[in-house]
Amino acid sequence: MLSQSEILRVAEALDNAEKTGQQTGLVSLLHPAMTLDDAYAVQRAWVKQKQEAGRKVIGWKIGLTSKAMQYALNISTPDSGVLFDDMLFEDGASIAADRFIQPRIEAELAFIMKAPLSGGNVSISDVLTATAYVVPALEILDTRIVRADRTSGKSRTIIDTVSDNAANAGIILGSQLFTPEQIDMRWTGAIVSRNATVEETGLGAGVLNHPARGIAWLAQRLSQYGDYIDAGQIVLAGSFIRPVEARHGDTIHADFGPQGSVSCYFE
Repeated sequence: MLSQSEILRVAEALDNAEKTGQQTGLVSLLHPAMTLDDAYAVQRAWVKQKQEAGRKVIGWKIGLTSKAMQYALNISTPDSGVLFDDMLFEDGASIAADRFIQPRIEAELAFIMKAPLSGGNVSISDVLTATAYVVPALEILDTRIVRADRTSGKSRTIIDTVSDNAANAGIILGSQLFTPEQIDMRWTGAIVSRNATVEETGLGAGVLNHPARGIAWLAQRLSQYGDYIDAGQIVLAGSFIRPVEARHGDTIHADFGPQGSVSCYFE
């Protein structure tokens, strides 16, 4: 396991990369014996730094929920990160050109919680009962860690992704709210276009067979650390699609059919 000083050094490197726009190297290459628990310890240390700097936690994100993404990283579990107040953008927002390093977009459902969720036995039914609304959303991913090491060719692993706050960078919520009873989340889909060209499509069933299942997983994982999902928080349940690269000048539009649409523009 990493020492506390090593954890803090990695967290500081990530924070500096985000502030300067200059990526840091692979954590998994620097610390090859690093465990998933170490990675979450780095994430918590970075979250604490952000809170001390004045940022406020508004929720959570769940990633790596699709089989395609899990196969790509040779894992069998999702990951999670923390949402902050400065990550929230309005639908149709223009994203400043220097805001992110290598932004990508995912389409998913966001859960707005009306009651807390905690404990090791949280079920899908518990999640739905604790949910006030479900909202179509776009997640902006970014990577403060290089995607691949130039010298060795080694690609980042889940250790790098988790340390990097699950590649979490931004969230855009749609304007239409739905109670869990109003929509069939497994059949809720998104058609995601970049500059009016369809890039990806997907259904909610691709997220662990039901988007609420990831939130149950998150509540169970957090309980191991004495944490929980609180009332009023936003939880991104996991993407329907593979990430879409967002380049300067790109408009990203996600059509959720009867559930509306969400878009943003990258300056």
